[in-house]
Amino acid sequence: MSMSVLERRLQILIDTERYALLENEATRRGASVATVVREAIDAHFASDADARAVAARALLDAAPSDTPAEPDWSRSKQHLADDVDARLA
Repeated sequence: MSMSVLERRLQILIDTERYALLENEATRRGASVATVVREAIDAHFASDADARAVAARALLDAAPSDTPAEPDWSRSKQHLADDVDARLA
């Protein structure tokens, strides 16, 4: 979600256990409880496009950096054509 001016106040009541979870996460990340709640809302209501973009970025980030580049398509196409020709001969 895009950053916007915070203009609406929300007041909710939650139990002690849930608040402790929020507070622990906020402390761990060096953020406020409000930030953790806003980010949880954003994550829960992310659009499909946003979710796909996040998933794609995670996959790309997880790929080893020493992965060899894909072969040149023209060479791959020629190898496939040669293979077909050999099988048909």
